[in-house]
Amino acid sequence: MKQKTICFISSSGGHFEQLVILQKANVPLKKITITEKTNFNGKEKDTYYIRQINRKEFFFIYNMLLNSFTLFKIFISEKPDIIVSTGALCCIPMFIIGKLYKKKLIFIESFSKVNSPTLTGKFIYRFADLFIVQWESLKKFYPNAIYMGSIY
Repeated sequence: MKQKTICFISSSGGHFEQLVILQKANVPLKKITITEKTNFNGKEKDTYYIRQINRKEFFFIYNMLLNSFTLFKIFISEKPDIIVSTGALCCIPMFIIGKLYKKKLIFIESFSKVNSPTLTGKFIYRFADLFIVQWESLKKFYPNAIYMGSIY
């Protein structure tokens, strides 16, 4: 019987910091991590690195397409059953791939967003299986979200 795999994916920085906290949960699943390559990355086990994405950069579309192909290869290789993200843009292609393959999608809106939604959150809210907010005030933007408090 194949062990189930959970994929944690987020951009670098604060999104990744929250993801690292979630990864410490004691769940009997194989865990893989995907994040953006930075100057501060190590060589962590079961971690994949993709290009950093900034929607205001000239090569945004090009980088998004490259990441999409890379993420598809990772998806096919690892076959995750559950995809969890704390944002931002780099998770969108993986969530679309996961949706097409009928995988469980869990999105946790950023801790830093107290009074307004993120662009990624607004996009993913429509099709995530579980959408979690860390501030109750965000329920007005995401009425079907679950408020669970802070990850920190």
